[in-house]
Amino acid sequence: MSDCVFCRIVAGEIPAAKVYEDELTIAFMDIGQVNPGHVIVAVKPHRETIVDLDDDLAGAVFRTAARVARAAEAAFHPGGITVLQANRKAGWQTVPHLHLHVLPRHESDGVGLTWPVKNPPFAELQDLAGKLRAAL
Repeated sequence: MSDCVFCRIVAGEIPAAKVYEDELTIAFMDIGQVNPGHVIVAVKPHRETIVDLDDDLAGAVFRTAARVARAAEAAFHPGGITVLQANRKAGWQTVPHLHLHVLPRHESDGVGLTWPVKNPPFAELQDLAGKLRAAL
């Protein structure tokens, strides 16, 4: 897609500090570095969200993310690594092209995520699991 910034990076129309590239994926430094070593791992074909991936493409992007995470571990020795993948506006996706953030983390680095636990009763969890099984 000509108006997609990640498609333009894949096509070589926009420069990027590439970390890794293979037939299906590309990894490059995030221009908005949260911490040193913050990398974007994206699929090469334009797919907007995780639900748009087939199993092969999903496997490829997560293999690349794991490879980049191991490299970040070796190069930066962070206290931890966060891998974030967001979908659509309500899910915090800002670029409508499937990508993951591989983010080296350090104590008190200012990165936050709220996780308001709801703790539904077990019967409700069973019901929700049933709905997902039916959709599979």
